[in-house]
Amino acid sequence: MSSSTQDLIPQLHLGNTFGALFIGVTFAAILFGLSNIQVFFYFQTHKGTGISFPKLAVAWLWILDALHLFLIVHCVYYYLVAHYADISALTEIVWSFKLQIVIDVIIVYGVHLLYFHRIWIVGKGRSRVLPIAVGAIVTLGSGVAIALIWAMYQCHVFSDLVKIEWATFMALGTISFVDFVIASSLCYLLATSRTGFSSTDSIITKLMAYIINTGCLTSVCSLSAIITCAVMPHNFIFLGVEFLVAKLYVNSFLALLNARNYMQPAAETNHSSDVHMRHGIYRPELNVMASQDDEFQGSQKNMFRHPGDDVMHLTRSATPHRPIEVTVETNSFSLV
Repeated sequence: MSSSTQDLIPQLHLGNTFGALFIGVTFAAILFGLSNIQVFFYFQTHKGTGISFPKLAVAWLWILDALHLFLIVHCVYYYLVAHYADISALTEIVWSFKLQIVIDVIIVYGVHLLYFHRIWIVGKGRSRVLPIAVGAIVTLGSGVAIALIWAMYQCHVFSDLVKIEWATFMALGTISFVDFVIASSLCYLLATSRTGFSSTDSIITKLMAYIINTGCLTSVCSLSAIITCAVMPHNFIFLGVEFLVAKLYVNSFLALLNARNYMQPAAETNHSSDVHMRHGIYRPELNVMASQDDEFQGSQKNMFRHPGDDVMHLTRSATPHRPIEVTVETNSFSLV
C-alpha cells in the first residue's frame, strides 16, 4: 500500500467525500431533466423553421450536457459500486472524473461564446467597442480554463487536488467575473434599446430580469464551490457543487432563448385587451345590418349616449340600402 493511500485512509469519510459526489450527481440529473424540458419546448416552438444556428447550438449543448452527466454517473458508479471498499481504487482519480472537467469547461465557455454572439446581435448598428471588449474577456478566460485542465491531468490521487487549489480558484473566479461582464453588457444594451412603447419596454424589462437572475444563479454556484474548496479542502463537497455548474449554464442559456416564447402570450393578451378597450371608447358596436328598415323608426332611437358623455347622432339617409351617415360629436376624451 502506497504512502499516499496510508495518509488518506484516516481522513476518508464516505459521507462528506463520495457521499457528496453522489448528492451532486443526483441534483445534476434533476437539472438535466429540466434542460430536456427546455430543449423540447424550444424545438416545439421553432418547428418548421428549418436548420438554424440557434437550433444547432441547442442540440450541441444538449449532447455535451448528456455526456457530462454520463461521465459523473460513471465516476460515482466506479467508486461506490464497482470498487466499493477498495481503498486503493478510492484514492485514485478515475479517467471519467478528469474528462468531465474538460466537458465542464467546454460547456461553460461555449455558453459564454453564445452569450457573446447575442451581445454582438443586440449591439448591431452601434459602437462595436463593447462587444469586442466582451469577446476579449471571454477569450482570455478560456486560457485560465486550459490551465485548470492541464493542472487536473497532473493529478493522479485525490490528495493532489489540494496542490491545485490555485487553478480551481482562478477558473471559478474567472467564470464568475465573465458572468458579471456578460450580464451587465446585455442589460446595458437592452436598457438603451427602449422604444417608449409600454408593451415593448415591458418585454425588455422582463428579459433583463431573466439575464440578471440566471447570471446570479451561475455566479452563486461558482462562488459556493470556491468557498467550500477554501474552507473544506480535504472533502469533496466543492466537487459536488462543481457538478452543478455546467447544468446551470445550459439551463440559463436555454431559459434566455425560451424567454421570448414565455412572455409572448402575455404580451399578445395585453395588446388585444388594449385594442378592445380602445374600440370600446371610440367605436362602440352598432347593429346596423340588413334589418335597418325595422330599426331606428323614431328620432329617439337615432341618438345614443356614450359612457364618456360623447353624443353620437345617427341620421338615416332617405335612399334605401345606402350607408348610414354617422356624425360623432366628442366633447372630451383621454388617450389610454
